[in-house]
Amino acid sequence: MREELGDFVAAVEEVPELDALLRNPQLDPRAKAQALEDVLGGADELVRNFLLLAVEKHRGGQLREIHREFERLMAEEERRLTVELTTAYELSDDDARQIVGQIENASGRPVDATRNVDPQLIGGIVLQAGSLRVDASVRGRLERLRRELTTAR
Repeated sequence: MREELGDFVAAVEEVPELDALLRNPQLDPRAKAQALEDVLGGADELVRNFLLLAVEKHRGGQLREIHREFERLMAEEERRLTVELTTAYELSDDDARQIVGQIENASGRPVDATRNVDPQLIGGIVLQAGSLRVDASVRGRLERLRRELTTAR
């Protein structure tokens, strides 16, 4: 169910006509439901019924938000840790997997990671997980050294 709902939301984001159909408050919910029936075809019955109910209750335009909240609740239930990895250059998939594996081993939890690039880091990595921020970048080290030198006077 989770994957199919995500696929449908991705389709809504990629097909402006489908998004417009779901967001149009003047279109009769039965017409929206019929259009959805045509689009959903062989979808899982639970996903199909959920989407039809959302449209019937005038929530078709809020499917992205519903999906985001569903994913957040699933991550909480599965105790998944969401982290943001920022590096000075693009990580290879192998390097990213290795870093994520180390985080999973250290935390004992599954990890969902997003990757960003910030060339101003010079090198190293910045890891953000909720309110926890670990700055192991060259820029961060230089900033800490600068602060130490200015306060030592």
